[in-house]
Amino acid sequence: MGRMLKTRLEEIVRAAPTLMTALRHARDLDLPDWLVVSGAVYQRVWNHLTGRDPDYGVRDYDLAYWDADTSYEAEDVFIKQAAALFPPPLNALVEVRNQARVHLWFEDHFGEPYEPLANSAEALSRFVAPAFGVGVRLEKDDRLTIEAPFGLEDLFAMTLRPNPNRQLARGWEKTTTSARNRWPEVKIVQP
Repeated sequence: MGRMLKTRLEEIVRAAPTLMTALRHARDLDLPDWLVVSGAVYQRVWNHLTGRDPDYGVRDYDLAYWDADTSYEAEDVFIKQAAALFPPPLNALVEVRNQARVHLWFEDHFGEPYEPLANSAEALSRFVAPAFGVGVRLEKDDRLTIEAPFGLEDLFAMTLRPNPNRQLARGWEKTTTSARNRWPEVKIVQP
């Protein structure tokens, strides 16, 4: 991942008050191997690049974590803790998901196989588009850890292309249309 783009991403994240609030509360929740991923991050970059408000188009905050206990009951404990910890309206927008559980429901929901994940960062390599595969964590010393297995070039180029590690997702057209409706500047590379 290019140092310059990583620095730019960190500056954009730190300049987004709502995202920083979410990151501080996620840090306080102290989930194992956690990251705030996808739209809560990439949409801030797109808003910055296009001169929009940092929160424009952000619908939720995906809070991924990895815990070996794959029971729904264990995940539900963390979901309830997050709902109690995050202030309104964030408490209604934060979606807490154990990445160790994804393989249990993914194929039924999305129609394609999904091998178990070894950690939260690995999940980013399976997102529908490389530009979406970015996650951040606010460390106890206020450093930002950035995970982006595909790098940050597509993110900053506002380019959506299918993930080369996956078959084309069933929802590709819906996903790209939704992104283009909110950010007409997005470039879409068709499969």
